[in-house]
Amino acid sequence: MTVACAALLLTTACTAGTTDSTGVSAAGKPTVRLALGVDASYAPIYLAVERGMFADAGVNVELVKTEGGPAASEAVTAGTAQIGLNSDSTALPLMVTNPDLRALGVFQTSDRYLKVVLRDGIDSPKQIRTMASIGGLGLYSTHRYLLHNGIDPDSVKIVESSPPEIPGLLEQGSIDAYILYEPWATRGDEGGGHIAGRIGDFGVRYVQWLLADQSWLKDNEEVAGKIFKVVAEADKLVTSDPAAAAKASNAQVKLPEDQTVKVLPEITFAARGITDSDLTESKKIVDFFLQQKLLKKSPDLDTTLLKGWYEQHAK
Repeated sequence: MTVACAALLLTTACTAGTTDSTGVSAAGKPTVRLALGVDASYAPIYLAVERGMFADAGVNVELVKTEGGPAASEAVTAGTAQIGLNSDSTALPLMVTNPDLRALGVFQTSDRYLKVVLRDGIDSPKQIRTMASIGGLGLYSTHRYLLHNGIDPDSVKIVESSPPEIPGLLEQGSIDAYILYEPWATRGDEGGGHIAGRIGDFGVRYVQWLLADQSWLKDNEEVAGKIFKVVAEADKLVTSDPAAAAKASNAQVKLPEDQTVKVLPEITFAARGITDSDLTESKKIVDFFLQQKLLKKSPDLDTTLLKGWYEQHAK
């Protein structure tokens, strides 16, 4: 618990005993903590909080804002949050170590939001000697990028770091490149680097899931469904009114409104259930991790990806 708490930024507390949905707020609503990163991709959640949409649905939601990468799902595993938001390639490895982690459905997808940033003076992937990466989607994208360009990932030093630190490493000359989402891609572009592509250029596309631990979910499916319904409605609002979403993101996590408005169209905000296509793509991701020796075994996809859950509880 101490380690998990240290990894969480901007949280209001780190006491699991007061955060599960069996507890109630002063207004008599179940309290649920949502763990998520701090970037524009979470605009629907920020907007829903700012507009009181979760409260209107009868749930008191508290945000656990993390440093990004796998930290959101790790917060669910640690019990400091009940629902986490992570990409498929970030959550899948965690489902090996925590087989009770469940993907409830998709709330966004993109092949444009994560960008390749090269240090000024690096004009070709062949010049890269050192890259920085976050875990999960970042590491998956890094390996796919190198292989796409005919580079053995073992020939490149890959340094694991957190998103806020990576642009500084590039500016210092400690790394040659990285692949990351906003605002950290733009930070690198402004500080000694240049944006050289997007993950879709080398065949990577992510879906972002809502995730919960089965031990909590089995007794709280109605509450989880209410939360997902709100997220689905907020997805529509972000698409129809990106300026409002940018304003809410600024109010919640101080993201610059002009930058947020610019990058929101790079993401498709739409909620849906897990499909056969998701199972197929997840198997491809897991097989890639296994081939690259980034994973020792596969999670049980038929158990961890809850096909039909969204249609039953959140639609």
